Order: sequence, then structure tokens, then C-alpha cells
Amino acid sequence: MSDDPFNTPVVRHSPSTGAGSPDVWGIYEPDTGSIQYICADPATKKAALIDVVWNFDPKNYRFSTESMDQVMDLVAEHGLEVQWVLDTHPHADHVMASAHLKERTGAPNAIGALVPDIAQIWADLYNLHDVFDPARDFDRLFKEGETFALGDLEMRVMLSPGHTLGSITYVCGDAAFVHDTFMQPDAGTSRSDFPGGTTAELWDSLQDILALPGDTRLFVGHDYGTDDRDTPQWEATVAEHKANNIHVKDGTKREDYIQRRQKRDATLALPDRILAALQINLRGGRLPPAEDDGGHYLKLPVNKFD
Repeated sequence: MSDDPFNTPVVRHSPSTGAGSPDVWGIYEPDTGSIQYICADPATKKAALIDVVWNFDPKNYRFSTESMDQVMDLVAEHGLEVQWVLDTHPHADHVMASAHLKERTGAPNAIGALVPDIAQIWADLYNLHDVFDPARDFDRLFKEGETFALGDLEMRVMLSPGHTLGSITYVCGDAAFVHDTFMQPDAGTSRSDFPGGTTAELWDSLQDILALPGDTRLFVGHDYGTDDRDTPQWEATVAEHKANNIHVKDGTKREDYIQRRQKRDATLALPDRILAALQINLRGGRLPPAEDDGGHYLKLPVNKFD
């Protein structure tokens, strides 16, 4: 195993802070810098799995299950029962494990209600029409403000567009799973240049999240480290972000943020998994149907992106 923590799966437990507060386990996935989560009601042991990865090697186009296996091992170790399989958005940098986890656990899977609009954008880019049907591939498409039970706890959905037009945040007590909106305070915020994303909407989503109570634990979707930090991190409070986030701390002007974010995004290449991942994620984490030889094949657009 590597001595570099950024090349090693890392697990940390953020314990419940009291009544109405969930236990949270964060599981760092080193190949994509993604953080996967288990959110559990301490009283009933009912759990939600959030943004779990189906491992994909983009050099050899092969899949493996070590990340979801690690998550399920933690579920078993802590005596949890999976009640929900959740994703915050159709990820561009990793393939979602949603369909596999639904099959393994029997729990319903869910994502945001605007994902069909994202699917239409990518259906045009892939020239794959009548293929993506999120209402078919997810059991629930959650709307802004919708609530649902996790054991005796309540989870609430916030629409958080910007990174994608249909990203959602899950809020459970003093825990919020804020996906590709915030990074850690020393890294700022996430990109907003994918089709359907806008920096102005991302700013608004960030401000909505910062309006949560100051002691709310924000659990981010990714960490790539910084020049001054050599271990992955993924948890900070609203108060910590308001005081220290290098992009949006208190006193930051909207127009300055938008200019800074757009300048940075203009330098970023597409993630190496995006064209495979979205074609699978918009099917709920399923491969395209097998062809007559039993194999599965992806369609990749050429010269569609700068």
C-alpha cells in the first residue's frame, strides 16, 4: 500500500453530535479524489449511501468494485441497514455505483428531479436520443424542498445548481452533503463549466448552503489537496467556510467570485472519465445494453469540446 495518503483509500468517522444528528463515515477514493459517504441514524442504524463509486480504469476501460465493496464492508462492520442509495448529480469524474448498490441492498436509488434536463443536453452531445430515462433508472427524482425519512431522522433536499443544472444537496440534521459546490476551505469551490453549469448559479447555491446554521458539518464531494496540505480532508463547518474559504469567505463580492471562478475554469481540461461516466451515470450507473456478441459499448463524441 502506498505511503501517500492521496493514493490510499482513507476512512473517517464523524460522530453524531446528539439528538437529530447523524453518524457520517467518509470514504476517500484515491483514483478520482472522490469522497463517498455513509449517513446513518444512530438510533435505528438505518443508513443512506451517498455518491458511491463504481471503479473505472480509463486506460483499459475495465471496471472493478473495490470502492463499493469497501463501503458495504463498513455497513456490515457497524451493523447498519441500507435504506437509501443516493447521488447528488450525474458525476463527470467517476462512474456511480447506484444500480449495483440497489441490486445488492434492495434499497431504492434516487437523484435530483432536474436530471432529465441534464440527460437531454448529453443526449444531444452524444447523438443518443431515446436512450437516457432517469425516471426509469432511479426510483425517486427529488425536488427542491422535498423531505424523506432516514430511520427516525429527516433528510431534506436543496437544489444546488451551478456545477450541473440539477445538482442537489442532502441535509440531515447538522450534516449537509454538498457534493461539487464547495471544496475544503483551503481549496475554495468546484468548477462550473460543464454543459448546463453556470458560475452565477453556483455562487447562489454556495450562498444558500452558507445560510445553514454555523455548526452544520459540510461534507464535500472531492479533495485533491493543496501545496500546504498532504492529507485528504472533506469536512468543515459552515462557520469555518465563512471565515476561511479562499473563494467565498465573508466579504467576498459576487462579481469577484464569478470572475475568479471563470478564469480558473478556462484552464481546466475535461476529466479523463467524463465521456464514459456520463453515458453510464445517466442510465443510473448501468452499462448500455449488451450487443449481439454479449459485449457493452460506449459512444464517444469527437470534436464536440474545446
